[in-house]
Amino acid sequence: MSMVQEFKKFAMRGNVMDMAIGIIIGGAFGKIVSSLVSDVVMPPIGKLMGGVDFSNLFVALDPQKGPFKTLADAKAAGVATLNYGLFINTVIDFIIVALAIFLMMKGMNAMRKKEEDNPTALVEPAENVKLLTEIRDLLKK
Repeated sequence: MSMVQEFKKFAMRGNVMDMAIGIIIGGAFGKIVSSLVSDVVMPPIGKLMGGVDFSNLFVALDPQKGPFKTLADAKAAGVATLNYGLFINTVIDFIIVALAIFLMMKGMNAMRKKEEDNPTALVEPAENVKLLTEIRDLLKK
């Protein structure tokens, strides 16, 4: 078997395709969560903290070049910055994604447990087993 055929066989397996779909959906989900954090969650938190814009929380590592009001100003001046506000946003992104995955897995495990506890279809015994059961019951009488 040639290398190309082996790769094709590997790439077309169900597990590889499932993984690829999961990665694509995960990337899209990450964008949604990032937007949720930066556009919906952080503005009210910043407002409650006195109008702080977390994306502009930074420390200029070369303060001699002047005070900078925004991160964009510091970047335009070519100053290295420590962007702890963006780090806070990323941590909140992670917490929301981890919580969503936890809740999804908890729901799936609950559904799986419910299926195991309540089997939906009882298995009908085979004909020969039914016949032997009847013979046993007749012999008992």
